[in-house]
Amino acid sequence: MRVISLCPSLTETVFRLGRAHTLVGRTKFCVQPVGAVAAVERVGGTKNPKLERILELAPDLVLMNEEENRREDAEALGAHGVRVLSTFARDVAGAAATVEEIGAAIGASPEAKELAAQITARAAEVATRARSRPPRGFVYLIWQRPWMAVAPDTYIDGLLRLAGGVNLIEDSAVRYPEVDRATLERAELILLSSEPFPFAEKHRAELIKETGLPAERFRLVDGQLLSWHGARTLEGLDYAERALR
Repeated sequence: MRVISLCPSLTETVFRLGRAHTLVGRTKFCVQPVGAVAAVERVGGTKNPKLERILELAPDLVLMNEEENRREDAEALGAHGVRVLSTFARDVAGAAATVEEIGAAIGASPEAKELAAQITARAAEVATRARSRPPRGFVYLIWQRPWMAVAPDTYIDGLLRLAGGVNLIEDSAVRYPEVDRATLERAELILLSSEPFPFAEKHRAELIKETGLPAERFRLVDGQLLSWHGARTLEGLDYAERALR
């Protein structure tokens, strides 16, 4: 079987399921697992894949994500007879289901069912512990100038909510809306993600100075652990719990 993955978290999941040998293409953003993934040819980015090269590689399956990738690219591949599997996990349960769906598609159902069961069990443990603690209101920033945050019905929101967080961004037609100062002032924690904007200590210091809010409210967090779903969800559950403490 020949597989191309156009989403970093899905590429990592294929490796985790023991099917790395099937991968013949991945995006330049597919960087995990470090070292091993370098042997797989790069076929562009998540938003601008090299469609001609993908067709030349003659994949049996192209893995895509409805949020990371563009519908027109999926449709273009489909029009050439390429089988496309596009997933869209909005929470931890969705991540477990995605693992099983991918596993079934690449001939790794037993491994996928085992990983999905581990995710489900770990999620139950984290949720049980969360119910014993007071919930913590958070804003999760993914961009600076303008400040942009994750809204409900996103995987990041679902992960942090399961771990005991309360997203102070209200339901929005935009999945990553701009956030105002008043909302930041209400948050117990303002989580600064390492991706897509690479928040670092200097940005944290700028935000503390700009808002005048207490330094302890601002926390740098690992965007891969909190936004990559699939193989990374097991680690992400534990990390989300720690990030909210």
